[in-house]
Amino acid sequence: MMVTAMGNMDTGGILLIGNPTSAVLGGIPADKPAIQVCGNIHDGIETARKTNFAAIAVVMKGTATNLRDGLSMLRENTNAKILLLARMHEEPEAIKLVGNNGASLADDYLICPIQTERLYNIVCRGPLMAVAGKEQAVTDTTLLAKINRLEKLATEDDLTGLKNRRYLWEFAKQIIARAKKDNGRVTILIFDIDDFKHYNDVYGHAAGDEVLKQASLLMRRCCRKHDMVARLGGDEFAVVFWDDPQCPQPTDGGERRLFAADHPGEVIFIAKRFRREIEKTNLRFLGPDGRGVLTISGGLASLNRDGSTTEELFEKADQALLEAKRSGKNRIYLVGQPENDIDKIK
Repeated sequence: MMVTAMGNMDTGGILLIGNPTSAVLGGIPADKPAIQVCGNIHDGIETARKTNFAAIAVVMKGTATNLRDGLSMLRENTNAKILLLARMHEEPEAIKLVGNNGASLADDYLICPIQTERLYNIVCRGPLMAVAGKEQAVTDTTLLAKINRLEKLATEDDLTGLKNRRYLWEFAKQIIARAKKDNGRVTILIFDIDDFKHYNDVYGHAAGDEVLKQASLLMRRCCRKHDMVARLGGDEFAVVFWDDPQCPQPTDGGERRLFAADHPGEVIFIAKRFRREIEKTNLRFLGPDGRGVLTISGGLASLNRDGSTTEELFEKADQALLEAKRSGKNRIYLVGQPENDIDKIK
């Protein structure tokens, strides 16, 4: 059902800063005169000073080098709501810029590319919406709540709160394309919980769900903030480790020694730490007879060393996972061969 905004945009409409072709599907059509475009953030600041916009949407691509300063100046020169249009791999930085400490540089972010109609509907504040050719009253907060809920269902796993398979796949494609361009490093980890069926069969599916939640929580705690953790389905998870230029390289001597030419040292360090943490997890929710050791098996595959496409890396990591299972479980392999067990890497 097509929903189009009929709201009053006398406040100045939307100012879009950046290249709309990389963020807005179909560009800005002529029937959206309330969307004004400025090619760069400096021109956008000057325009924002002269017009009382309802919202300012900033395309993160192409503005990263001076984005923080630009957003700070926007804050000083406008009362408009500031939205970031972020690609999937830019989401960690967008989250930092939005923040929650009262001093955020942006009010919210949207994953792009985004349909023009969707951007328009999110920003419009008018009381009337046209639905299937008929006007009806819709409160702005109700509409936004529904949109946010649908967006969350489309990208997140409902049980664990992790990103889902669909989101992970698109994220990995973007990260790999960026790494090829910038000579960056990407490593994929696929892992599952050893003998997970046992928890469902003996303690019930509710207990099995708690095991999945515990594993998800521990992995997020062990990973760096910019790494992408997702649930593929069942008890299978994946992590995309990548080099964020905003994050400095580790200075700890012990961790730095783990660095190798084609495997990020942080990945091996994180994989070992996560496996240690999950082994000693207290499964009190299983009751007094539920004590035991929770273990995982996984496979690691790195860009260029093990493959050059998203499909190749996931296939290699999955093969490494199967090899780890065949070799006794509770282990993680780099490329599915026993000599590459991470326990043997010093």
